[in-house]
Amino acid sequence: RGALQVEQLGAFAPGTRTPCLANIGFSLEPGEMLGVLGASGSGKSSLARLLVGVGVPQTGKVRLDGAELSSWDRTALGPHIGYLPQDVQLFAGSIAENIARFAEVDAEQVVLAAQRAGVHELVLRLPNGYDTLLGEGGAGLSGGQKQRVGLARALYRLPALIVLDEPNAHLDDVGEQALLAAVAEINREGRTLLLITHKPALLAGSDKLLILRNGQMQAFGPTARVLQDLQPKAAPTPALAPLRATPSLSMSYGTPAS
Repeated sequence: RGALQVEQLGAFAPGTRTPCLANIGFSLEPGEMLGVLGASGSGKSSLARLLVGVGVPQTGKVRLDGAELSSWDRTALGPHIGYLPQDVQLFAGSIAENIARFAEVDAEQVVLAAQRAGVHELVLRLPNGYDTLLGEGGAGLSGGQKQRVGLARALYRLPALIVLDEPNAHLDDVGEQALLAAVAEINREGRTLLLITHKPALLAGSDKLLILRNGQMQAFGPTARVLQDLQPKAAPTPALAPLRATPSLSMSYGTPAS
């Protein structure tokens, strides 16, 4: 269903004992959209990896529909999670195989995922369409093209939980419009979405907003409320001193009255 619970999550930066996340806790109901904001190094990508089971937390738990991710069979869990990492990794093989995650290719679902990601027309222009072979790392595609194929992979069969980490980092205007349309469809279809981005336009439809700072939660709650709380408070307007009556000269043709 896509119900997500994060409980006192903590993790170290890879290869170190330096915490990159500490005491992160929140929950999302099925179909909710969470926006995640924070400066570089605030732990956004580390959080994304833990939520999809790529990494193992040092403390705390991540639960999907009540069950810890570590208790799921990874083969069974995989189809229910869509993940677009900030550094998109594609693999040697056809575009269709990459979108289908190298499982059995369902051609209809591959095309549908590509259409949702706005990459279908681009693929059709390639020499062999969906059968076009890529080199290791997606060699043969530009950065923006790889990101859109990676988005199609994340949207393949519309998983219950979808995590997109800076999905517009390499997109042009056309790609960003396709991304906005994809986000809207994810919402309509009732999938749970976690979206890490610096573009406020993508967060317009989010239900909740999480602000990370130095690996800790700075704010979490309904998007409108969090944004309002972040607005600088306007300085109070100084009260105007009462006007004092001052003697005035009655003027008659410029001559002071006696």
